[in-house]
Amino acid sequence: MKTKTKNKIIHEGEYMAEVEVTMTYNDDDWSPYLSIEDAEKLDTVRLALRQNDLKTASKLAKIYHLTPINC
Repeated sequence: MKTKTKNKIIHEGEYMAEVEVTMTYNDDDWSPYLSIEDAEKLDTVRLALRQNDLKTASKLAKIYHLTPINC
């Protein structure tokens, strides 16, 4: 079994979060997968962004404010 750290991107409204998670690789058909803790971390960040709770989201991820460009 191998593990690799990756950044997952979450987009909610005008915000984007970059969340560091550990992916676990093995030989079964479900590979790669997240731990329950990392899945919960993604859910927590997503919910915090939906509620504009940037303080909570920023404790678990890098947060970016997205600005639309009108051409």
